[in-house]
Amino acid sequence: MSRIAILGGHGKVALLLARDLTDSGHQVTSLFRNPEHTDEVAATGADPVVFDLESASTDEIAGRLTGHDAVVFSAGAGGGSPERTWAVDRDAAIRSVDAATGAEVRRYVMVSYLGAGPDHGVDPADGFFAYAESKAAADAYLRDSTLDWTIVAPGSLTLDEPTGTIEVDPPAEQGARTGTSRANVALVIAAALATPASVGRTIGFTDGSTPIKTAVATPAG
Repeated sequence: MSRIAILGGHGKVALLLARDLTDSGHQVTSLFRNPEHTDEVAATGADPVVFDLESASTDEIAGRLTGHDAVVFSAGAGGGSPERTWAVDRDAAIRSVDAATGAEVRRYVMVSYLGAGPDHGVDPADGFFAYAESKAAADAYLRDSTLDWTIVAPGSLTLDEPTGTIEVDPPAEQGARTGTSRANVALVIAAALATPASVGRTIGFTDGSTPIKTAVATPAG
């Protein structure tokens, strides 16, 4: 059994992940901003903690992470204003990496998206630009850290039922066409947390035909 903290614990992927992890016997702490979501988060079996990640300092985040074995960053501004996107998807994500380092929580999984990076190709006039830039910066910061990191990068998200199978490292443009079940994303995160071979990897994927445990355990190349 591990103690796992989920930042952004009320998101659709996070709720599925918390249930997957608690069903497997892990102790989960889910942190989320809105107190009205407490009952829904608690229903996953996780310990619900109301916590405003956007305004929290590095030390405050570290205080919440202390004593855990791993952290999953699944928070996001949810398509809000560019200012909130920068604040959550970039700045809070970067603070959480520093917080995990300071709290000696070495295992860190970041939820990103297929095609993220400095060459994302999103036009500055596009409403997606702030998110693309934020994820590129946060992912790069995590890769440069001393943590045992994994970046999980799914294609366009759907509400389809889990298949338990994915395609790893498809072309970025395939992500929009094929899509990725949120339930599969949760399963990939859970598998990554349990698989040492996933450390130091960016796992881009869509729904596909390879069993998730096999895909996560097989290094790229």
